[in-house]
Amino acid sequence: MRDLSGGPRVLLRRLRELMAEPLEPQDRLDRIVRQIAGNMVAEVCSVYVLRADGVLELYATEGLNREAVHLAQLKMGQGLVGTIAASAQPLNLSDAQSHPAFRYLPETGEEIYHSFLGVPILRTGRSLGVLVVQNKASRNYREEELEALETTAMVLAEMIATGELKKITKPGLELDLTRSVTVDGDTYNDGIGLGYVVLHEPRIVVTNLLNEDAEKEIRRLAEAMGSLRISIDDMLSRRDVSMEGEHREVLETYRMFAHDQGWVRKLEEAIRNGLTAEAAVEKVQSDTKARMMRLTDPYLRERMHDFEDLANRLLRQLTGYTGRTTAEGFPNDAVILARAMGAAELLDYPRANVRGLVLEEGAVTSHVVIVARAMGIPVIGQAAGVVALAENGDAVIIDADEGHVHLRPMADHRRSYEEKVRFRARRQEQFRALRAVEPVTKDGQRIALMMNAGLLVDLPQLSESGAEGIGLFRTELQFMIASTMPKAEEQEQFYRNVIKQAAGRPVTFRTLDIGGDKVVPYFRGHEEENPALGWRAIRLSLDRPGLLRTQLRALLKASADTELKLMVPMVTEVSELKMVRELLQREVQHLSRFGHGLPRKLQFGAMLEVPALLWQLDELMEAVDFVSVGSNDLFQFSMAVDRGNARVSDRFDPLGKPFLRILRDIVRGADRNKTPVTLCGELASKPISAMALLGIGFRSISMSPASIGPVKAMLLGLDVEALATAMDEVLDDVHSMTPMREVLARFAESHNIPL
Repeated sequence: MRDLSGGPRVLLRRLRELMAEPLEPQDRLDRIVRQIAGNMVAEVCSVYVLRADGVLELYATEGLNREAVHLAQLKMGQGLVGTIAASAQPLNLSDAQSHPAFRYLPETGEEIYHSFLGVPILRTGRSLGVLVVQNKASRNYREEELEALETTAMVLAEMIATGELKKITKPGLELDLTRSVTVDGDTYNDGIGLGYVVLHEPRIVVTNLLNEDAEKEIRRLAEAMGSLRISIDDMLSRRDVSMEGEHREVLETYRMFAHDQGWVRKLEEAIRNGLTAEAAVEKVQSDTKARMMRLTDPYLRERMHDFEDLANRLLRQLTGYTGRTTAEGFPNDAVILARAMGAAELLDYPRANVRGLVLEEGAVTSHVVIVARAMGIPVIGQAAGVVALAENGDAVIIDADEGHVHLRPMADHRRSYEEKVRFRARRQEQFRALRAVEPVTKDGQRIALMMNAGLLVDLPQLSESGAEGIGLFRTELQFMIASTMPKAEEQEQFYRNVIKQAAGRPVTFRTLDIGGDKVVPYFRGHEEENPALGWRAIRLSLDRPGLLRTQLRALLKASADTELKLMVPMVTEVSELKMVRELLQREVQHLSRFGHGLPRKLQFGAMLEVPALLWQLDELMEAVDFVSVGSNDLFQFSMAVDRGNARVSDRFDPLGKPFLRILRDIVRGADRNKTPVTLCGELASKPISAMALLGIGFRSISMSPASIGPVKAMLLGLDVEALATAMDEVLDDVHSMTPMREVLARFAESHNIPL
């Protein structure tokens, strides 16, 4: 066999010319295999394409029996071709027929060929088919020949990915890349959404494969690699890891990969074989991912994700990609897919267009999920591998009622979900009809149903949901979505707008709760091993009194001639409240001295989130005008579970007896001191857990706007006294092993209460 006719560069150039010609798909494929065979001086060149049913079908050949095209088939893992597709690894054999996986297909006439070189056709590590060359003489193909075949397989991968081969696919069959896939995950916010995939960190589509100057491309690669290394080193040296939503150890792994000379050598080799720098990154990334996907060790598989993310970062450096889809190009029905995401990043998207959010990581109480819930967006988390399976623009259904993500669903499946969406819309109409109905239980107990908010765009939902007011306004969201610290005037105007849009309904403002996992891009804290237990909320504010005083002054001025309800988060000792009161009083005196208007009524409250306050209940109730229970943090601290850690966040039930007893003690302490108490955590957002809260004595609860209708429908048929009796009996019985969730479900069923 002679040297390659000009090598991969010439072959790629000729293939590129073929791709540009106005040819029918079959004609184009036939010419491609002839071009490859001629360039590599091979007597046979064949292309097998993977169908959705797991069968590899011969789509084109030069040298084998042409009548076998679209007839010859092998299952995934069957024969040499099936082995290559299943392993995503090449096979280079001098005597193919002696290989244990060899399978003879009589319709092809390939029995006279001994030498065999086959490579997988890969896209993002997935096998889309197999490209094969064969010769009669027994020989091993050289390394440069293998490299040439792998490089040309990239062209075929793009041809398959664009959907060009649909025209020559048998009726009733689909290719694997377009097959319907279902990925299971955990429900983080109920709902069903139909739309089209938007990848939060979209893959860069490399269209320029062939380079004209290898040395120039190597210099481009070196510059991009240098920039990538500097950015990683900078984040580590500045301890700025949390701003990127990544753990420090992950960035250390990134740095190790970025400085790996083996990776760089492979990239440079691919460039010298004719690829552009970005095409080289894509090729090596796909080859590496295909190998690592076969690993069973979870730690090493996680490193695969790290490597893939790093390669995508390098691609963005090379292509100059600077941002996500613009609002103009954003689909009307978008389902966002991401490995992980911050709350502020979700708010960057056009809210009216988002139909769902799917995360590979995260937890039900992470802040992006809380924001999505406030926006009424269905959310599924822990959907492993979903990002790699999807392409921008794929049709998708998110079923957050059952925890399923359906990619590229079949028409019948989609019609079924369209009917479910219509059914849910009818239910929402029923809930909307309850907006004007007083929230009074069957036995005459009036319940205050409030909503949680944090942005001006949340305010229209006050009227739409029928909420009586805002039980929790998260002021930190204004800070989290801003690129710089909001000035005093900006804060004041923001709070004034909130009060105006509330139109006389009560609003409870929580003072700034940043730090921990709530990171703002312009406020650099300190690296902490346990940020949830560290320098955050009131601890940070008392150490930075200027920050707190600016916010207090803005709230006081914005609330002139109205009522201001203000509460302090993350209180650990009552003495902290006294310090905040002193700062508040100083601001009141300052504004009064200079003739500014003041609230006609000021109510000062505390969030009960830290278990230490359970042993200071009476002192706490005396020190404040009201108490609001933050069930998210109180639960994670009481049960010693990190709410952002998916391995333990669902380990214990917030409706279990230990936590319900804690909440009941709080209600009894409030009653004893005649101090109003409410609960504003996510626990109030489900009808069954809201029912439990009413049963232990809460008469005011705050939740996401979408939850108010279902919770109101539940309480209208509820006999609270009967429920309280049933719950107390089980909570007080130290020998009872009956789960409280089961007790609640049985009570609801026997009393026809909708959950």
